[in-house]
Amino acid sequence: MRSVARRFAVPLSTVQHWMTRAHQQRLDRVDWRDHSSAPRKTRRTTVSVERRVLAARRRLKEISDLGEFGADAIHRELLGHFDCLPSRRTIGRILERHGVLDGRKRVRRPPPPSGWYLPEVAARVCELDAFDTIEGLAIRGGPHLSILTGISLHGGLAAAWPERKISATTVVDALLRHWYTFGLPGFAQFDNDNRFTGPRQHPDAIGRVIRLCLSLHVSPVFAPPNETGFQAAIESFNGRWQAKVWNRFVHARLRDLRQRSQRYGAASRQRNATRIEAAPPRSSIPDRWQLNLQTRPRGQIIFLRRTTGTGSLEILGHTITVDRDWVHRLVRAEVDLDHDLIRFFALRRRAPLDQPLLNQVPYRFPEKAFQE
Repeated sequence: MRSVARRFAVPLSTVQHWMTRAHQQRLDRVDWRDHSSAPRKTRRTTVSVERRVLAARRRLKEISDLGEFGADAIHRELLGHFDCLPSRRTIGRILERHGVLDGRKRVRRPPPPSGWYLPEVAARVCELDAFDTIEGLAIRGGPHLSILTGISLHGGLAAAWPERKISATTVVDALLRHWYTFGLPGFAQFDNDNRFTGPRQHPDAIGRVIRLCLSLHVSPVFAPPNETGFQAAIESFNGRWQAKVWNRFVHARLRDLRQRSQRYGAASRQRNATRIEAAPPRSSIPDRWQLNLQTRPRGQIIFLRRTTGTGSLEILGHTITVDRDWVHRLVRAEVDLDHDLIRFFALRRRAPLDQPLLNQVPYRFPEKAFQE
């Protein structure tokens, strides 16, 4: 068998397979009819044929006296119009492939790119750092803890800061340490916690976290409430951190937890070194920069929101009508503090690159002192 395999330049397993099929019989007595029924070659239907099939379905659906526009009806309609008419099963596969069947089978569309709601992030021109908190953890016999977590969208640059209590001041200190070490992103994304946004019970309130971002030319982004997907990266990291750090070890003191969390963060960055290197560049904090909370904010604040049934939404304590035809839909609201404008852009996951301007309204941030 080895010599036969060498002679015909095939693997030994192939010769053994055919010897088994022959069952030690003479070639003229072997039954070869048990071959696979699958065709040796398959051919994908051309795009032009698929278009004609779909056009015939639309036409039958609109004008057919019988009201039938399935595969059988389309096959009858196309008889005599093709040199090689597709079979009924082929027509059915074409309809299924394009998602035009009447059945309730879910059509799997490709997901939008990461950060699709921010064109600069989706194009990998800028990096986005997402931040969140983990609440409700407690050391046995010790204090209750809160964890501030962060991860970059493209690079996977992760970090976590366990604290007894997280306040806006704590967040500012952690962000500064993180950005001094790894550089500044183009955007920083948060949920709508008051520690990130500032006191929302007052109109035109911009908290210290927003002021920190704006003073460093980082655009703060606030995810829409009760929406899935926008915080997926940071929520996934929160789960990993709890599984790999909090649940694996017993921490007697907060200091032990911080050390373990730092070791996990360093190991995560080492594993993702190639991905971090390929991520969009990060800029450095200027040497003489200092945070002045009393300076009038400049730059832009981005709110991702879903409009109400009247096409309006609430921004910084003001209810603004965006578009009465764009109801219960996603919107990116850009508060431009340099030009005293709020711009509203339409967002759709099905068409992530199509983000038309819906409306823009004048808005001027009032001159008032920041209450520290």
